[in-house]
Amino acid sequence: MGPGFYRVERGDTLSKIARDNRQSVTSIVRWNNLSNPDAIEVGQVLRVAPPPGTATAATAATANAAPRARSGGSSAADAAPAPAPLASAPRIALVWPASGNVIRSFDGKNSKGIDIANSAGTPVVAAASGTVVYAGNGLRGYGNLLIIKHNAEYLTAYAHNRALLVKEGEAVKQGQKIAEMGNTDNDRVALHFELRYDGRSIDPSRSLPPR
Repeated sequence: MGPGFYRVERGDTLSKIARDNRQSVTSIVRWNNLSNPDAIEVGQVLRVAPPPGTATAATAATANAAPRARSGGSSAADAAPAPAPLASAPRIALVWPASGNVIRSFDGKNSKGIDIANSAGTPVVAAASGTVVYAGNGLRGYGNLLIIKHNAEYLTAYAHNRALLVKEGEAVKQGQKIAEMGNTDNDRVALHFELRYDGRSIDPSRSLPPR
């Protein structure tokens, strides 16, 4: 088994494997064409690094960044650390996924997104148009979860919902109601909202309008 692959052991979950390998669950699901992320088996071999030539590979991301390639030379650009593309990440315009009070903000370590508290059943809407790539409750710690892919770089995630109103593969419009706020796998009613760029969580408040 070569580098970039991992053999599933007893007690593993996809979220644990993703965390241990500094990847997003969504990326590992995509790289391995997993139809059910909750159904991994002991002994199964998973790809845990970007396939060669994909945009999620750090070297590809830096090589494709034309401004850096022009100004820094090829060797300097190729040696850039993985987080470098975040500095020049294209902006994405989001709307607030739910009304309520932000009770937890993004810090990149303990909190990979923001938590918005309100009453059970509060509408949860798509922050931007896209396609639902995950709808279920198989990822520990997220409860009833939706993940929407907006383009090649951006995903948003909506966790702890009481009810999911859209299905995997469904196209959604910005502002469309996709779920109802709840407290599944959480100690209070709140929406946990994440924004991911190339598989890495970034601060969604920078792309949300002031309110």
